[in-house]
Amino acid sequence: MNRQRREALTAYLFVSPWIISLLVFTAYPMIASFFFSMTDYNVLRPPVWVGLQNFQKMFLEDPLYWLSVKNTMYYALISVPLGLLVGLLLAILLNQKIGGIGFYRTAYYLPGLVPAVAGVLLWMVMLDPKLGLVNQFLNLFGVPTIGWLRSAVWAKPALILMALWGGTGGTMLIFLAALKEIPQSLMEAAMIDGANTLQRFRHVTLPLLSPTIFFNLILGIIGSFQVFGSAFVATGSANTAGPLNSLLMYMLLLYRNAFRYFNMGYASAMALAMFLALVAITLLLVRSSSQWVYYEAAGRH
Repeated sequence: MNRQRREALTAYLFVSPWIISLLVFTAYPMIASFFFSMTDYNVLRPPVWVGLQNFQKMFLEDPLYWLSVKNTMYYALISVPLGLLVGLLLAILLNQKIGGIGFYRTAYYLPGLVPAVAGVLLWMVMLDPKLGLVNQFLNLFGVPTIGWLRSAVWAKPALILMALWGGTGGTMLIFLAALKEIPQSLMEAAMIDGANTLQRFRHVTLPLLSPTIFFNLILGIIGSFQVFGSAFVATGSANTAGPLNSLLMYMLLLYRNAFRYFNMGYASAMALAMFLALVAITLLLVRSSSQWVYYEAAGRH
């Protein structure tokens, strides 16, 4: 065996744990889920082939399915843009050269290190209608007490507030790293040309941040469509979903069908529909990125 073959064999040996994990924990479950989506399978008996009946039930017969889609879309359409905006604003503020900036960066990132369940429990206490600090603060300005998680109107905004508190730190950190990579020479050239702060942001900073915005947008959409833990903890279990099912998110309904009713075939169909929807949205965003994402080395991509 020559040296080149030995090096190749060694390389394959080192990456083999990752390849095996990918096949066992990702590829196989995806293939199995695709198969089970076409079956009537409840774990206790062998799967029975039913073709597209699960999808027919999902799209045409199950009102809870479309309610979960509506709730999830509401959550995604508000939480993703809001998370990007707040994360970018914080990154710009924390990119200033002032004393103690390291402390502020750490403080704003710390909520992202709090375990999701602990964060939701903390917010449940803070949003309590009687004893919560949020209502007490709002009452100081004459705002009436809000039911938050006990209200069908305010339950989803409360969930979005939790996500904003816990997830903005990571988004901010990515934006901050991207801001550090912007060449100072471009800013100086814009200043020499007479550009003010807003013009420099619009014509220099924003275009150079567009790849990072695109990256955070993709991650945000995928994460928002898969929201589960906060809704599960906030409602107490998978059996309830807030007032008038206002917190019945897509993944919560999937979990309920899989592990409460043991309807694995139907749950697999839901998972496949979610996967295809995310693939379609991602491809659409990638295709549209050529119109607004700017790469410094190659112009528009």
